[in-house]
Amino acid sequence: MRDPRLEQLAYNLVNYSVRVQPGENILINAKGETPDLVAALVREIYKAKGNPFVQLINPAVSRELAMNCNEEQLAVMVEHEVKLMEKMDGYIGIRAGSNINEMADVPGDKLGMYSRLYELPVMNVRVPHTKWVVLRYPNASMAQLANMSTAAFEDFYFQVCNLDYAKMDKAMDSLVDLMNRTDEVRLVGPGTDLTFSIKDIPAVKCAGLRNIPDGEVYTAPVKDSVNGTITHNAPTPYHGFVFENVQLTFENGKIVKATANDTDRINQILDTDEGARYIGEFAIGVNPFIRNPMKDILFDEKIDGSFHFTPGQCYDEAYNGNKSSVHWDMVSIQRPDWGGGEIWFDGVLIRKDGVFVIPELECLNPENLKA
Repeated sequence: MRDPRLEQLAYNLVNYSVRVQPGENILINAKGETPDLVAALVREIYKAKGNPFVQLINPAVSRELAMNCNEEQLAVMVEHEVKLMEKMDGYIGIRAGSNINEMADVPGDKLGMYSRLYELPVMNVRVPHTKWVVLRYPNASMAQLANMSTAAFEDFYFQVCNLDYAKMDKAMDSLVDLMNRTDEVRLVGPGTDLTFSIKDIPAVKCAGLRNIPDGEVYTAPVKDSVNGTITHNAPTPYHGFVFENVQLTFENGKIVKATANDTDRINQILDTDEGARYIGEFAIGVNPFIRNPMKDILFDEKIDGSFHFTPGQCYDEAYNGNKSSVHWDMVSIQRPDWGGGEIWFDGVLIRKDGVFVIPELECLNPENLKA
């Protein structure tokens, strides 16, 4: 028997997130075990009179490829992938690896090469030229990370992913408008006092069209405007290793000091290229059903009462000129149970301890998004 929650998710992805039109080519890229969802998506794409294409990828095999990759090999791989992506109108990426640490023992130079020469060029075609959405798929590994039973996690997953994103989309308009009128942002919290400008950089709402689950509004700082220190209280995984107690100090936009539970490792990543020590994204998370980190960035960056600050590549939609093969969303939670915190726009307090405190943004507080 087919799970109606899964069928609803597939319908939403095809008809809301990617909005498949007759004759469009849609690539389903599935990493890990996701046969039921892939099959449901194929059915929905056909119903919409689109053309489904499927890639099934085993993360353990990807690890083996990255372990000893070379530039000549990656050049052939990326040529093939870019040509395929150029023929696609839409992309649905499903991530369901059974081990978030699968790439943890790949040498840093090989991992950087694999990301820079293979993953990034494909992403640079997919992001600006297709209607795309990326999501996780529930499995025992994700349930374990969330400290939940598999059955309970599945219920949570479908509640979060089948949220009324059209309602969220409308509620986000007021925050987008305010961010587009804002110059200086100040972030305050335990170990954090940071200022930067977002003047003239567009704010973009994310309500189910690009990520599932979703729930953030993002922009980017003026590249050289970031000054101060930020301490992230949520664990932040990157390429198979989970960093904790990350603290970054900025001078004129650049990360001049970085410490964590593995300080050498974090600095190696930030030294990948020049842009890795500058920020490419600032975003505010508002999903009312996501409360605590589960070491999965697609969930953690949308946590209610959170923000994230991203070393590396910016998005074209909120362009600040920063380019990098790194894009690393680092999350801070500002609710009282996580130490509290404040967000100020041009000297006005707009959110305190994770709750919006000005009338035009109260529609984004959890009691209003859940209703």
